[in-house]
Amino acid sequence: MANVVIMPRQGQSVESCIITTWQKQKGDKVAIGDVLFSYETDKSAFDETAQVEGTMLAIFAAEGDVVPCLDPVCVIGEEGEDISALIPAGGNSEEAAPTEEAAPAEEAAPAAEAVVTAPAAGDRVFISPRAKLLALKTGCDLSKVAPTGPHGRIIERDVNKALDAGFTTTTDKIEAFLAGQLIVEEVKEEAAPAPVAAAPAADDLRAYTEEPFSNVRKVIAKSMHASLSEMAQLTLNSSFDATALLEYRNKIKAAGEVMGMGKITINDMVLYAVSRVLPNYPEINANVVDNTFRKFKHANVGMAVDTDRGLLVPVIFGAEKLTLAELAAKTKEAAGKAREGKLSPDEMSGGSFTVSNLGSMGVESFTPVINPPQTAILGVCCTTNRVKADGSVYPAMGLSLTFDHRAVDGAPAAKFLKELCTALENFELLLAK
Repeated sequence: MANVVIMPRQGQSVESCIITTWQKQKGDKVAIGDVLFSYETDKSAFDETAQVEGTMLAIFAAEGDVVPCLDPVCVIGEEGEDISALIPAGGNSEEAAPTEEAAPAEEAAPAAEAVVTAPAAGDRVFISPRAKLLALKTGCDLSKVAPTGPHGRIIERDVNKALDAGFTTTTDKIEAFLAGQLIVEEVKEEAAPAPVAAAPAADDLRAYTEEPFSNVRKVIAKSMHASLSEMAQLTLNSSFDATALLEYRNKIKAAGEVMGMGKITINDMVLYAVSRVLPNYPEINANVVDNTFRKFKHANVGMAVDTDRGLLVPVIFGAEKLTLAELAAKTKEAAGKAREGKLSPDEMSGGSFTVSNLGSMGVESFTPVINPPQTAILGVCCTTNRVKADGSVYPAMGLSLTFDHRAVDGAPAAKFLKELCTALENFELLLAK
């Protein structure tokens, strides 16, 4: 019996996912546990594995396609099995292609034969993201391209065939074509195709490369732009005497393993102090949604994690209920999942406050940007030596609190920062509470 594989829903807020790589192609044998395809949400990457064995009978989306959650992606069954009833509306199993490079058997004809006359004005044009990017880079005349992808879509191999046949034009005409203003122009057959990627001369001091924003970077850009354009952000800078904090950290390093404790970092200790102070300030432990306060009953603290995919913010839920050792274990697990791209969207939503630590990089002061819809974010800076009135030197650690002045006034924000500094200066007493 044939089985339809649907696009999973990775979190309540996720509506669609992007297919990045097909590991199986039409006609391939599939065993239980085999990776069928890889896909990503706004911030995480996943592999979809087979739950049944059989043969890949049909694929309904190409690499780079955005597929709504719970929509059919492919069909696994027995060879020769009738799957006509399982094909989504507007497509058939013969049209489906596993990747943009996988051409059907009948495409052994010369490339020039694949090029047809321009479509009639007003016709809708469907093109995959990869094909569009290649056309814009190479100057391919899309009005001369014969689409062979699923559901009449222009895909990457179609663009390459048009280039092989010498059909090129200007970028503005490509953009006009995509906008629906179909421009037909005679192109000389002897025109040489533009190279896909021209290598710059070794001594070209102006040489550069271009690459589109990743999906994660697009989400970060959108969120940060919305944060700065929609909020009245203000940053307060302060510092505290980190002598006691650093001494306690040294105690943990010296005896923690003997006591059965895992590694505990300065960042873990700051998160611990934040989780204890935050519930005292409901407007700071909050989100603003449609001019409404959403005040959290628990300290759901987000921690900014730098990854190869971009900045991710996993949330430690109910942090005020955790011991220091439990909190440290949670942060290690969350940071590991973030760097491996295994965080689910639900693990990155619902935060009430965020901590961003740049202290390990030697940053003495900075202005963190609030993670919407939260009302504040704490920046943790490095320690610098300062001199007291009596001439003694102490390690001062900087803290930068950015808050949304629409929701939080300056005085409560300053009180929160002061109480946090006091808690960190007396960390062992904080543990005893």
